[in-house]
This record gives sequence, C-alpha cells and structure tokens, in this order.
Amino acid sequence: MLELRHRGSCPGPGPGPAVAPPPREGEAAGGDHETESTSDKETDIDDRYGDLDSRGDSDLPESPPSSDRTPEILQKALSGLSSRWKNWWIRGIVTLTMISLFFLIISMGSFMLMLLVLGIQVKCFHEIITIGYRVYHSYDLPWFRTLSWYFLLCVNYFFYGETVADYFATFVQREEQLQFLIRYHRFISFALYLAGFCMFVLSLVKKHYRLQFYMFAWTHVTLLIIVTQSHLVIQNLFEGMIWFLVPISSVICNDITAYLFGFFFGRTPLIKLSPKKTWEGFIGGFFSTVVFGFIAAYMLSKYQYFVCPVEYRSDVNSFVTECEPSELFQLQSYSLPPFLRAVLRRETVSLYPFQIHSIALSTFASLIGPFGGFFASGFKRAFKIKDFADTIPGHGGIMDRFDCQYLMATFVHVYITSFIRGPNPSKVLQQLLVLQPEQQLNIYKTLKTHLIEKGILQPTLKV
Repeated sequence: MLELRHRGSCPGPGPGPAVAPPPREGEAAGGDHETESTSDKETDIDDRYGDLDSRGDSDLPESPPSSDRTPEILQKALSGLSSRWKNWWIRGIVTLTMISLFFLIISMGSFMLMLLVLGIQVKCFHEIITIGYRVYHSYDLPWFRTLSWYFLLCVNYFFYGETVADYFATFVQREEQLQFLIRYHRFISFALYLAGFCMFVLSLVKKHYRLQFYMFAWTHVTLLIIVTQSHLVIQNLFEGMIWFLVPISSVICNDITAYLFGFFFGRTPLIKLSPKKTWEGFIGGFFSTVVFGFIAAYMLSKYQYFVCPVEYRSDVNSFVTECEPSELFQLQSYSLPPFLRAVLRRETVSLYPFQIHSIALSTFASLIGPFGGFFASGFKRAFKIKDFADTIPGHGGIMDRFDCQYLMATFVHVYITSFIRGPNPSKVLQQLLVLQPEQQLNIYKTLKTHLIEKGILQPTLKV
C-alpha cells in the first residue's frame, strides 16, 4: 500500500499503468475498453486510499508530547526532589485540592452536582474526540468534529429531556411551550439525530469512505461510553445523594490507596497494559476501599440530606431532599456469627442496611472498577499517548481520572434497579397530575374501589 505523503496530498505514481486484459472469445477488442478502464481507475483509488485497516500501529502519526501544567511556584518548591517523589507530591497536592472542591460542590446541592457531571462529560468527550482528530487530521476529513459535537448535543437533548419529563412533570405542566417539547420529545430527538445522519452521508468523500465510517463509529462509541454513563450518574443521584457519593468516593479511595500501596510496597506487576500497577497495590486498595465504604455509608446514612431522593418542588422552585428515611437508612440489629461474638464480646450489632449494600459497591469499585482504567490504558497505548490530556497536573486529563467512574455508574444503576428500587410514590403522583381531569377521576374511582375491597376504607353510605 502506498503511503500518504502529507496533509491533503496524493500518493506517488503506482507501479505502472493498468494493462487491459485481452478480449474474450467473441468480443470485440475495444468493445468494453472504456468501462474496464473506469473500473481499473476506481479499483486503483480504493487500493491507494481505502485500505486503512492494513496500517499497523507504527503508521499512526506521533502525538505531540503533553505539556506540564504544574504551577511554577510548586515546581520551584519541589525542584530538589527526584522525579519519582516530585510526581508523588504533585499528585498528592492536586488530589487534596480536587477533593476539597468536590466537598464544596456537594455543599452547594444536587443541582450543582448535576452541572459538575455535565461539565465532566463534555470535557471527557472533547478529550477522546481530539485524539481521533489528531490521529486522522492529515486526511482532512470534512465535518468530522462538527458532526461529533452535533451528535453530542442530540444525545444530551434526548437524555436530559427524558429526565425533565420524569422528574419535573409538575413544572412542565405550567409551561405550555415545555408541554409541546415533552409531548413530542422523542420524535424531536429522532429528527435531530436524523439530520446529523443525513449530513454525515452527504459529507462522504469517495477516497475516504472507509476512514469516515471509522470515525462515525468512533463518535458513536464515545457517546455510548461517556454520555450514556453520565446520564446514569444523574439517575443515581436522583435516588439519593448517598447513591452518588459512596460509589464515587469508593472509586477515588481505591485509586488513592492502590497508588500508595503500590508506591511504597509494590513489587509484583499486575497487568502488562499498566506496568506500574502491582498486586500489592491492587490488594491493598481492595481492603482499604471496603473499610472506607463501610464507614462512609454509616456516616452518610444518618442525614436526610444524603439519603432522601432528590425531588423538584414546584412550590419552592428548587430541589429538595426531605423525606422519612426508608428502612434502608434506619438502624437495625443483626446477630453476629459465633466466631465474632467471642472477639467482640457481644451478640448483636446495630447497622444501617445500606452498610451491607456498601460492601457490594466497594467490592465492585476495587475489583472490577480498575478494569475501566486498564481499558483506558490499552486505548492510550494503541494511539501512542501517555495521557488523554494535560488538564490536571500530575494526573493527565479528566478522562484519566474518571475512566473507572463510568463503569461504576452503570453497576450502581443496575444494582439499584435490581435489588433496591420499588415504586416511587412522588414520581407516580407527578405523572397523575399531568393527566386529563377525566383520567384522574377514573383513577380515583378505581383506587377507591380497590382500597374498599382491601378493607382500608369504609364504603360510603348512601342516604
């Protein structure tokens, strides 16, 4: 296969002009010469421009080295340390700073957390799309980045519209324009996506067909990994802030403790994709994360602010977290196994049921969650990059820090829907309020008859 010389250039001449085959028996020598010549030219173009999948990793363009965004004052303070310890201090200081900012955003409420998730989602999408553009920009693909961002807008419109329809029904009921958008939300979403799809088809260039479809798939896989998972993060948040905080903090704890155990005690390599990962760090991170998750669940279960589902109150026009905590967040007495009774010298222990669930969440965060990081490591090796970006000093890009969080978000959502979630009275009530009066009256009569049959209500005496 011939090599492309530079951006927008055509390859050099081939090994020689195509020779037309001799005429078949009974066919004039020049009868189909023009057709065969055109076919040969098309085949030659496909061979020279379309055989992208035969390129090896060595054919990928070199990515520019990432810049060091460490503040100059910090660089001077740590200038006397070795690179190993210098990186350790930078990572530690930046990590503490990010955790402090995270606590600040938590104190500002659920809406700010949703904005944080949206901002992280957009930045992660930007980092991955930029890698694709950097690798393939020499081919001058038309509309690649424009269509990528357009599809991001379409998918976010769909998911956030679904959220508004589910959790803001009473607010939507008061606004006529929103009622129209919600009623035809899925049709509008499909129409927007269809417009992008048609634009992609119209942007196809003959010599870049295969490459353009590669990048079309690149964009959609990125949307699947980033946008869908971030939507699940917000869905978990609506179940109660504790379902957002414990999983995320467990992943952060595992990341930190695995790094510390590996830094000080690591000797045995864990996986070839990440040569710096060690078994000592992996095991130490597991036990530390389980203990941390158990304690964090106990601390957060005490407060309504963290355990109550996030709801929108139209009367105060804001999100509220007020409720009577469910049994999941009420202390229960549990009998201890015989071998623990002798150690603790007690027969029972009081725990929040959520603490037991936190063990499952922490176990996933420490045993399965790291595979999101290994996946990201393989991705970066495939494209010869050290980090997704250089946004965070000592850490790399935003995606470098959240590669495990998206996998965790999916697990939490599946866990809630499978083992925790029951009917949500407030959500059912919001759906009832948007019905027509005749429909509401029919539901009232049906519900009243049902409660009378159950013996909960007394039948009304007719005079």
